[in-house]
Amino acid sequence: MAKIKPSKGAPYARILGVGGYRPTRVVPNEVILERIDSSDEWIRSRSGIETRHWAGPEETVAAMAIEASGKAIADAGIDAEQIGAVVVSTVSHFSQTPAVATEIADKLGTDKAAAFDISAGCAGFGYGLTLAKGMVVEGSADYVLVIGVERLSDLTDLEDRATAFLFGDGAGAVVVGPSDEPAIGPTVWGSEGDKSETIKQTVPWDRFAVGDVSQLPLDSQGNIKFPAITQEGQAVFRWAVFEMAKVAQQALDAAGITADDLDVFIPHQANVRIIDSMVKTLKLPEHVTVARDIRTTGNTSAASIPLAMERLLATGEAKSGDTALVIGFGAGLVYAATVVTLP
Repeated sequence: MAKIKPSKGAPYARILGVGGYRPTRVVPNEVILERIDSSDEWIRSRSGIETRHWAGPEETVAAMAIEASGKAIADAGIDAEQIGAVVVSTVSHFSQTPAVATEIADKLGTDKAAAFDISAGCAGFGYGLTLAKGMVVEGSADYVLVIGVERLSDLTDLEDRATAFLFGDGAGAVVVGPSDEPAIGPTVWGSEGDKSETIKQTVPWDRFAVGDVSQLPLDSQGNIKFPAITQEGQAVFRWAVFEMAKVAQQALDAAGITADDLDVFIPHQANVRIIDSMVKTLKLPEHVTVARDIRTTGNTSAASIPLAMERLLATGEAKSGDTALVIGFGAGLVYAATVVTLP
């Protein structure tokens, strides 16, 4: 029997650089209130959101991802040609094939990097980070670009009082490369598919091929609605508050550290009340910086963690070398948590 030569990569992996892109249009709550019966006070108290960014026609999923990735590559101090793989997490790239990652890899100038998309909702960045770490340590890529990018304004029902105010657009990216010491901890991840109905697309794409209007949702003017994201808010809130705090603690345990050892907490930017509840449950010390980027960015799903990370570093609220707990959770229901050293 022939023996397969074992692969050999770096001893460990780390995040070397981070970049973000937020669309130029800033949308205050007042714009959302034009279509739903609510108030600015209610939106802020329920979600913490004050403004969000919505992409214009030229700010495509690919264009935003390329902007964020260019910044991450520059921050990492490498050339695009050194990128061996591009992993894109998104649910808002509407071409079934090819993967948008291939376009991004080409336009960035990589040297025929492996490129693929993943669909893991708001946990997508954590999934991508875990895959990237494995590639670097296994040796199939020296440097991996992980991108979370969404145009959720395309999937928002502006007449849905429960979700119209939640979503924003943007892209965040990190470069993962070799490290001489552990800088990305073990990932605690999983799914609870029995709860998949709590966050979902209103109608599947193939419903549009039926040609029967009765099978499609209509807006208040009688026009066919484009598919949108809908959720059972209370069920999602309870799951996130009670179950994700447990997952976050498991990630700390897996990394061999305690809450006292943390410098930064970067949870998925879903809801300020969820974030504050997790902080309380985890008993995070006051010295821990907590990302609350949702206030001005909204929920950008897969992009939320890298966008929040980029902002904390840019503002000086976090610094290079800090120890951060990151956790994403959402549609599926899926989740991923790990401890990282910030670039």
